[in-house]
Amino acid sequence: MPLRVAVQMDPLDTINIAGDSSFALMLSAQQRGASLYHYDVGSLTLDADDRLIAHANPVTVQRVEGDHFTKGETQRIDLGRDIDVVLMRQDPPFHMGYITATHMLERIEGETLVVNNPVSVRNAPEKVMVLDYRHFMPPTLVTRSVDEVRRFQREHGAVVVKPIHGNGGKAIFRVPADGDNLSALFEVFNQTWPEPHMVQPFLPEVAQGDKRIVLVDGEVAGAINRKPGEGEFRSNLAVGGSAEATTLTPREEEICAEMGPRLKELGLIFVGIDVIGGQWLTEINVTSPTGIVAIDRYNGTDTPGMIWDAIEARLA
Repeated sequence: MPLRVAVQMDPLDTINIAGDSSFALMLSAQQRGASLYHYDVGSLTLDADDRLIAHANPVTVQRVEGDHFTKGETQRIDLGRDIDVVLMRQDPPFHMGYITATHMLERIEGETLVVNNPVSVRNAPEKVMVLDYRHFMPPTLVTRSVDEVRRFQREHGAVVVKPIHGNGGKAIFRVPADGDNLSALFEVFNQTWPEPHMVQPFLPEVAQGDKRIVLVDGEVAGAINRKPGEGEFRSNLAVGGSAEATTLTPREEEICAEMGPRLKELGLIFVGIDVIGGQWLTEINVTSPTGIVAIDRYNGTDTPGMIWDAIEARLA
């Protein structure tokens, strides 16, 4: 029986279909005969009977720029009874609205498969879960204290400061070894974000690339190497980085082998990890991972198909 798939994501008319992973997943599901529905997280309602309702539109998708989807009339859908799979794909940042949505989606466990598992997503924001694997990471400080950063900087020199719940390479700053702008930067960070911030040594190896490795149900599906653009140290594709084909180093294979079984156990079917210089793990992306379109372009693979195979295996 064809799957009924509801996709919780940002408006479809805002995406770039050339590289959007959510669109690739929708297209792959449709090719398998699935019925697709799109809804905004703001439409979620937990009704008086404890049923989780979404106001969703049936959609069809096609890889035609500017004409990539059509949608039907809005329907009131019970996500527990009317849907087989929910793809939780709205973009970060990870905030209280996102957390509340995971609590609501948790209530349909046992009725509908939510990908990724909302409990595990809630407990594993990108720059927090990775701290369980410090032995693969560069030295890392999580703090709101300028004094602690100065102490860290005296040992490690130039550092990179980033919001702990940031995404897409936004608001990442390099602070030189003399730290002459550190106080001003932390004033801005502390006024903007209530949570602590992540500080790491600046890794010159980033010039060689920041590798995105995708794991599907704990197994490596593929990887790309992202290199910074001219005059940049950030390699994220969203801020002008470029992608190239790559293979895994022995260290990266070790990282994936260690974390893969845990990711599978936690119901984190689609995960992207970031590794700098072939050895330094920096993030584990579980909220709305990206990169599969570029990986398939360079490797000739079908990562969306792998993800749907894993989903169908879990449903079976």
